[in-house]
Amino acid sequence: MAELLQFISSGLTVGAIYALVALGFTLIYKASDIINFAQGEFVMLGGMTTVFAAIAGVPLPLAALVAVVATTAVGLALHRFAIEPARGASPVALIMITIGASIFLRGMAQIVFDRRFHSLPPLLGAEPIQFGGAAILPQSLVVLASATVIVTLLWLFIDRTLLGKAVIATAANRLAARLIGVDTRRVVALSFAVSAAIGAIAGVLITPIALTSYDAGTLLALKGFAAAMLGGIGSAAGAVIGGLLIGMLEAFAAGYVSSNYKDAVAFLIILVVLILIPQGLFGRAKVERV
Repeated sequence: MAELLQFISSGLTVGAIYALVALGFTLIYKASDIINFAQGEFVMLGGMTTVFAAIAGVPLPLAALVAVVATTAVGLALHRFAIEPARGASPVALIMITIGASIFLRGMAQIVFDRRFHSLPPLLGAEPIQFGGAAILPQSLVVLASATVIVTLLWLFIDRTLLGKAVIATAANRLAARLIGVDTRRVVALSFAVSAAIGAIAGVLITPIALTSYDAGTLLALKGFAAAMLGGIGSAAGAVIGGLLIGMLEAFAAGYVSSNYKDAVAFLIILVVLILIPQGLFGRAKVERV
């Protein structure tokens, strides 16, 4: 039982991070039909910027805030200088632009920061909490609590604010949204900014548990994309559940099979989803009339 609880704790912790990354994919996809493969780099920038700001003497909470603001600015710049000029291009071309942006951001991070691995001190101490024979890190509780708060705030924003309604309208039909006065360009820019901010927060949260480096975003982007596909690309609830499921499956694969196969779980899930349930668990199959 203690071993099972340990795996569940570990799976929920990393699954919450995957869920946040998947939410970033979902937000941008719903607003613009773009799969943003630079989402993992937002997570990396959040962690690395916090680390180097803290090394420079900035207090950790302020360093985290600086990282979120800086990453949000990068997200806006990606939209303004890469996505917006290519408006009207094919989905494949836009995906290639985001892949190019990912490579560019990774290269810039290597120059601005360094190639070494870095960590951050945990926010609530490093002494594990004993529960049912399992040792739970306080930072894991911080990750789960923060992810819950972010998901709740995002739901309230989408469901209870006028700007959130504009996002829903843009996601449903961009032309119709423009006809009723919604500035769809601003909505898409907002989706990039919010996704970048969420990614940066995820990077700050995970760095005390898992080391970060200039290339840490690549694998996180893959796993976040797998979570978004599993839940149903475009479904916020699906992104959260998909992230948690992948985190749990990874933990059980590492614990009961071998840690060498842990990272293969995301690849396997992408293949299964594409073959068996291409719309995901909570997605809807598109119907086109011809």
